[in-house]
Amino acid sequence: MPARPNPLRLNPLQLKTLTVMQALAQESAFAEPPGQDGSVRIHSLPHPHGNHVHLGRALVALRDLAGLGNPSVLNALARKGLLKGGPDGAYTLTGAGLDYETGIADQILHSGDH
Repeated sequence: MPARPNPLRLNPLQLKTLTVMQALAQESAFAEPPGQDGSVRIHSLPHPHGNHVHLGRALVALRDLAGLGNPSVLNALARKGLLKGGPDGAYTLTGAGLDYETGIADQILHSGDH
């Protein structure tokens, strides 16, 4: 039997936010190297460039970043074990968060040509 898509029943904003966090975790400009437990601390966020941000070679529309500033979304991801908040306000994506298949990366992360 194939794995059930979105087993934690994340809502669309939570899925978008997790997808962006996974992309941030892949970029040393925004994240630290993985820890021994497989988690990755996100230490900064990209600066807007018009109506989008650059994440490595990908472009992400600002509308798809709305969850990064929404405490309810971030707390929901933390309750589900995908994210941990730190005392300094930075977030750490857990190993489960890194491995979670959102199924929407191709809809959120667009290839950039500038």
